[in-house]
Amino acid sequence: MYSGLPTVADLPIVDGSVTVDRGSKVRRTLSLTVADPKRLPWGALDPLAVYGQTLVVSRGIRYAGGQTESVPLGTFRITEASGDTLTGPVTLTGQSSECYIIDDKFMVPTTTRGYSNCVDAITYLIRQTLPDAVIVNQTAGNRNPACAVVTWNANSDRWDAVQQIALSMQADVYVDALDRFVIADIPAVLSSKVVWDIAEGEGGTLMSASRQMSRTAVYNAVVASGENTAANNAPVSAVAYDNAPSSPTRWDGPFGHAPKFISSALWTSVGQCQSAADYALFDAIAPNVSTSISAIPNAALEAGDCLRVTHSRRKELFIAQAFTVPLTAEGSATLTLRGGKEDSA
Repeated sequence: MYSGLPTVADLPIVDGSVTVDRGSKVRRTLSLTVADPKRLPWGALDPLAVYGQTLVVSRGIRYAGGQTESVPLGTFRITEASGDTLTGPVTLTGQSSECYIIDDKFMVPTTTRGYSNCVDAITYLIRQTLPDAVIVNQTAGNRNPACAVVTWNANSDRWDAVQQIALSMQADVYVDALDRFVIADIPAVLSSKVVWDIAEGEGGTLMSASRQMSRTAVYNAVVASGENTAANNAPVSAVAYDNAPSSPTRWDGPFGHAPKFISSALWTSVGQCQSAADYALFDAIAPNVSTSISAIPNAALEAGDCLRVTHSRRKELFIAQAFTVPLTAEGSATLTLRGGKEDSA
């Protein structure tokens, strides 16, 4: 695609994959290999050049009768194209639409003044860069809480600002497979709906699994602080402790003391700091158990989805932290899961 218009339909590829990662500022990235060296771009307007050209990617099934059924995997701005000019292949990389917001740093000091609610402020910051961006509020009850007045300096990262506002309302913001900017509740493994069962054995989709346990990035207290000079508010703070008697990470227990510090100019009251600390504590005390699996690809999966994995005579619930979907029929999907909890259902 270029300027919203298709330039090549059904681009033939020989290999490729889409990686989706909750921990990355750009949630979706693309790697693609095209065999034909004639596709290597030479001019700025060539279909696979890097001057605003995009690739719309999907994966699906072709049935014996010739019918196809596909699922979108994302729209990607081409970031790099390279290859041998005589023999090819052409290797392409791309990123989902967060990259436009990241590139567009604030050229002048920018404020949320005039946008009293979080979703309105997020929409304002995104549409300064992409006027036609589709922004969807998928939080429970379509939450749109009040937004504090904050000012960012020139040369500040616009996408960081958007993410700060989302965090202040205890939400994630990302670009989905339909190229929409989605504001969604931060996923919780025990309260999220299971969207996919992955099981070993006959009829299952699990191919292999590995597991790692670590203390890294596990905390048992969160200190949240806010200081907003733009609104002339005094500094505020609050602390949330893991005080559950049966928790292996409880404060003053065998785990020891491991506080985590977070801050935002968008928290202007002790109550807001306490809510942010309480919310962050849930994630902070989550066991750093990294489970990596290979499975039959599921192109409809989104990072943050809740999965049920049955293996080694155990049934556990996980959040999909990151995964890679191959664009060839032979490949398997690799998934990194976190927050494993025994499924009592």
